[in-house]
Amino acid sequence: MLKPKSSNIPKATRYQNAAIDYYMGLTNSSYLHYGYWEPLPTQGEELTLTRLRVAQESYAAKLLSFIPESIKTVLDVGCGIGGNAAYLCSRGLIVEGLAPDALQQERFIKNTNSQVPFYLTRFEDFHKSYSYDLILFSESSQYIAALDLAQGAARLLDSGGYLLLADMMRFDAEYQEGIFSNCHVASELQAALEQAGFKLIKTEDISTQVAPTIDLCVDNFRTFGLSTVKYIADVVAIALPPLYAIGRWAFKRWLEKPIAEGLAARAIFENHLCYSIQLWQLSKGD
Repeated sequence: MLKPKSSNIPKATRYQNAAIDYYMGLTNSSYLHYGYWEPLPTQGEELTLTRLRVAQESYAAKLLSFIPESIKTVLDVGCGIGGNAAYLCSRGLIVEGLAPDALQQERFIKNTNSQVPFYLTRFEDFHKSYSYDLILFSESSQYIAALDLAQGAARLLDSGGYLLLADMMRFDAEYQEGIFSNCHVASELQAALEQAGFKLIKTEDISTQVAPTIDLCVDNFRTFGLSTVKYIADVVAIALPPLYAIGRWAFKRWLEKPIAEGLAARAIFENHLCYSIQLWQLSKGD
């Protein structure tokens, strides 16, 4: 997950950033992604943070399984706090990370033991005198316009180089407002990549293996977040009734809808989105 900092970013992206902060506090993990639950939890089985961390490690292994054996150098775009980069480095790959967030930079350097170069910049502004074998977008493609992503990746790869995408995507182009509406429309992203000279080599829909993390986050928020908010509201209602009245009005005016939408995240995801891992290859020159 990539978390850009800007005063003019869209509301959907700001909701995503708030979710990232919540997710970081919830997991206390070196990974900043949804994970890959395999085996899947059985119906009624408790979802735990311990199992989530196992799923996050499995996700990194899943990404590695998509990387061709010939790959040596990787640019991890929207590298988060370093979990994927550290994992890939431990498997012998030469990795560099990129993100525009100084807080993530600090965590990234710590989690990679200062062994992985980090570039504090936006992908759109990034230039290098050399190219990479593979560019990785793990839950970061949604923060970059499709054409910028495709053309930027083509610029940083040699002919025959690879692009590995792993992210939520909208299969429903009519879903245009809400917590996941900043995700790319899958068909539009595909068109941009093909226009830039990429060919789809391998793809897999892992929506089912990702969904338990959404359930875990929603359950924790419902159990701990909402109960805490209710307790604070009850105390304020007793101690400062006028302030409680203002807070209740503000809640209904600005917070009630996004909170309700967050609690319905699993249904929104299933109805409008999928989670796809895609390996693309840039056309080889003649």
